[in-house]
Amino acid sequence: MRVPRIHIDATLHAGSEVTLPLQAGEHVARVLRLPRGAPLILFNGDGREYDARLAALAKRAVTAEILAVREVDREAPLPLTLAQGIARGEKMDWILQKATELGVARIVPLVTERTEVRLDDDRADRRRAHWRSVIAAACEQCGRNRLPTVEAPQPLDRWLAGLAPGALRLALLPDGEAALRQLPQMENGAILVVGPEGGLSAHDAALLRQTGFRALRLGPRILRTETASLAALAALQALYGDW
Repeated sequence: MRVPRIHIDATLHAGSEVTLPLQAGEHVARVLRLPRGAPLILFNGDGREYDARLAALAKRAVTAEILAVREVDREAPLPLTLAQGIARGEKMDWILQKATELGVARIVPLVTERTEVRLDDDRADRRRAHWRSVIAAACEQCGRNRLPTVEAPQPLDRWLAGLAPGALRLALLPDGEAALRQLPQMENGAILVVGPEGGLSAHDAALLRQTGFRALRLGPRILRTETASLAALAALQALYGDW
């Protein structure tokens, strides 16, 4: 049986006992029905794995004893940032989950001209917290020990104004002039911009071109936003990353 991996947002060290998050504790105790002493793998995003075992299975708290710590690096050598036009409902969760599995290092939720999801400050904070939980669960599944950074939602123009130089800048556009195999080497990684369900507007595309983004095409077919993001990330990993 596969040893469960559990993300814990706390400092971890060998010899200590920690209380598992409520949902994780319920899962190992009530769903998996693991006994005391069963092995677990804990991680907190610092790049290491912590070998542990179940110490107590109380009704209100499930605890684990940390036995040892290991350095385990499963991060992609190609730093990728996905700047994603915010998609509706579960589509955004799906994109973040799969982008995490594909090794993306940073995610920027963008408000573009055609973004239909509007978030005030309170909703944006709650949505960002939810996205972090989606990313943590994806890391539990795929074996990553560092969580991709998810930034606060922000308008495209504001994000572009503060963008640092270095990484290759790419924007997915149906009429893009660049193909994946024509791209130069990416010593400093790449930033990939993908529009929401309605795509990037002419105004958005103009802003991106003015700030050094290459218009990238994936082929003759129009892809949905959730397909385009993941197809492009997978292709970049295959051509320039660790696939």
